[in-house]
Amino acid sequence: LPLPEGEPFNEEKQRLLKHGYYASVSYIDAQIGRLVEGLKKLGLFENTIIVIWGDHGWKLGEHNAWCKQTNYEMDTHVPMIIAGANVTAKNTQSNALTEFVDIYPTLCEIAGFEIPEHLQGTSTVPLLQNPDQDWKTAAFSQFLQGRFGKMHANHEGKQYMGYTIRTDRYRYVEWYEWDQSNTKGALTDRELYDHETDPGENENIAGFADHAEIVNTLSEQLNKGWRYAQPLTQ
Repeated sequence: LPLPEGEPFNEEKQRLLKHGYYASVSYIDAQIGRLVEGLKKLGLFENTIIVIWGDHGWKLGEHNAWCKQTNYEMDTHVPMIIAGANVTAKNTQSNALTEFVDIYPTLCEIAGFEIPEHLQGTSTVPLLQNPDQDWKTAAFSQFLQGRFGKMHANHEGKQYMGYTIRTDRYRYVEWYEWDQSNTKGALTDRELYDHETDPGENENIAGFADHAEIVNTLSEQLNKGWRYAQPLTQ
């Protein structure tokens, strides 16, 4: 990741990094195939739950940046694959909004355990049976800028917490001053991206007057939190 005061990667370095990224994806794909094949040969596949996910996305030059550490779609949209026992919708893809906190309750339900009431996630077992059904209306994430020193040097030592809500159409972010006290400081900025017209999230439209209503709506949903985004079936 180039530091703010450093030189951008040249074309050769960019090509090398992208080659390494795609090679890593191909390698992992091959290992997953070996794992599944081995489980089937041993007769264990239908009694095993396989969950594969990435802890964050990865920029390869998008937004003039590399690696992770933002609230953009490139950093928060990750693979999540569930296979094996009790997965009836095999070899299918769902466009439903899901979150990492959904994995724990999903495993509980598949394994036949009671789902603890304190969990914030939602079991995705219904999606594993019918990927196209109505699901969550939003997913949530947050990222703290300023904790990595020179990587966020323009913040002059200050830290800002970005709270994000992602609906099927929009990504909305609110940035607050942060002092490690778990209490929001002053609201300093907003971001809004319309995935119908800007899937790459390159134009922040939060400040446009004709989007004021959607900003207010998403801000209210963001501050209400995850409980108000749950599927009607939950």
